[in-house]
Amino acid sequence: MFDQAVRFHQRGRLAEAETLYRQVLQAQPRHFDGLHLLGVLHFQRRRYEAAIHEIDLALKERPDVAAAHNTRAAALKELQRLPEALAGYDKALALQPDYVDALYNRATLLQELGRLERAVVDFDKAIALRPDHVHAFNNRGNALRELGRDEAAIASYDRALALRPDYAEAWYNRSNALAGLNRLEDAVASCDKAVALKPDFAEAFNNRGNALKGLRRFDEAVASYERALALKPAYVDALNNRASALVQLKRFDEALADYDRAVALKPDDSSAVWNRSLARLLVGRWREGWADYEARWQTDEMTPDRRHFAQPQWSGDTDIRGKRLLLLPEQGLGDTIMAIRYVHHVVECGATVILEAPAALRSMLTRAAPECEIVGQGGPLPGFDLYCPLLSLPRAFKTVLGTIPAQVPYLSACASRVATWWKRLGTSNGLRIGLVWAGNPQHTNDARRSITLQQLLPLISHTHASFVSLQKDLRPGDAEILSAHPHITHFGPELESFEDTAALVSLLDLMICVDTSVAHLAGALGKPVWVLLPFVPDWRWLLDREDSPWYPTARLFRQERSEDWSGVVEKATEELKRLA
Repeated sequence: MFDQAVRFHQRGRLAEAETLYRQVLQAQPRHFDGLHLLGVLHFQRRRYEAAIHEIDLALKERPDVAAAHNTRAAALKELQRLPEALAGYDKALALQPDYVDALYNRATLLQELGRLERAVVDFDKAIALRPDHVHAFNNRGNALRELGRDEAAIASYDRALALRPDYAEAWYNRSNALAGLNRLEDAVASCDKAVALKPDFAEAFNNRGNALKGLRRFDEAVASYERALALKPAYVDALNNRASALVQLKRFDEALADYDRAVALKPDDSSAVWNRSLARLLVGRWREGWADYEARWQTDEMTPDRRHFAQPQWSGDTDIRGKRLLLLPEQGLGDTIMAIRYVHHVVECGATVILEAPAALRSMLTRAAPECEIVGQGGPLPGFDLYCPLLSLPRAFKTVLGTIPAQVPYLSACASRVATWWKRLGTSNGLRIGLVWAGNPQHTNDARRSITLQQLLPLISHTHASFVSLQKDLRPGDAEILSAHPHITHFGPELESFEDTAALVSLLDLMICVDTSVAHLAGALGKPVWVLLPFVPDWRWLLDREDSPWYPTARLFRQERSEDWSGVVEKATEELKRLA
């Protein structure tokens, strides 16, 4: 009877096998193999509690059988009782150190627990015992990728694919590692392999879209996301990703519809809510945008920077007269410069303001807000009643286009630094124009917002102006161009602090720059500033206008086609000729 039950079990006739196992156990209640295999059958039918019950009975009879401990641990893992599952795999391997299945299972559990180095060790042991273990190679690659070792991960996926070229999941995982190395063309090719092998692989179509989006091939990316969504209509990641690609195509209504649907399907998806906020702010739907913008603190990008206090956050809906309000900087220096304009409005509400200042801006903010108590960022804090991140102040004050506090200047340069730089600059017979053509290369948006010095040559070849480079970090080829244009004075290395930058900017007739903190600094100092913007700019520059409601002295020069800086430079050059 037991032999027949096993045959049914092996053929997948689980109901018949279960009937016979139970008959065996009715005759022999302590039949180890009957108890164990009935537990295995329960596991296969996803009846995990029942599986553990039967295997526990089996282990009372024979506690030294590694396979039973392995199956029991697998059931515990499915029930998310992970520490118990790990102990079970440990027991199985203590009994049988060369038990490949237990090594592989423990490795995947360690990976889930975030113990990645140990997981890789177990995968390596499993592979040493079974060199054709394709799943071990694949999951080993996943662990290595989580460790940031993308090259090693690709090698592991390649080993899996050498053993099994039709392994669609390995092609898909390989595309993730390739994207991590910014080998985006290769990532697309790897996704193409995955979907050719598995045409209903929605996740691979989504990954393919991400790689195409990284390559700035937005129309193709949208088409790939649409394939993913046709296969999996409630796929929130694909909706979110398609929306971000549609934004880059300026198809804002469609993008916002995708974000709305993503949020409706998964209201706690902070990434979709935050991305929707950026799109809403960009198109001028500010009341909704400010509300969504609060979701930034739940995103992977900003959660590590979130501050936790026992005191509540002020959102503008309570009276703060007589309260001590802590204002916190966030994101980049440009964001702090932009939002610091609200400090005086907070003071006017009757609050005592404690302003935490980044080191680079502390002295400047002390001059700008003498009525505030200034403390260094990361240092000890005095007592306070409420707090508010600086970029939450527009929401607190219900800012719309017509109510932006835009009186400039609201920052000033240090007088002694200005005097020093005045002597350093000397006299000039024409316009003195500052230049910053590239931002932080580590910024996620650097490829879109930065321009090369080579592309600026038509502008800087203008002979009726002298140019001052405030570019801190030169990129390949910049030094040669600067040496070939002696009317450009490069001060980047001499700018020891943001106070130096502010003093130098204050002495210029005009600042020309890409979207960096220097653009905000020049605007806050009330200096004329021309900002060179990509086709789809950061939200604060809005759309289709040459002025900025945030900075009255700013003029905006926008790309008319994605990736095309030539038109921007041509227009700025013509305007510079007119100005000179």
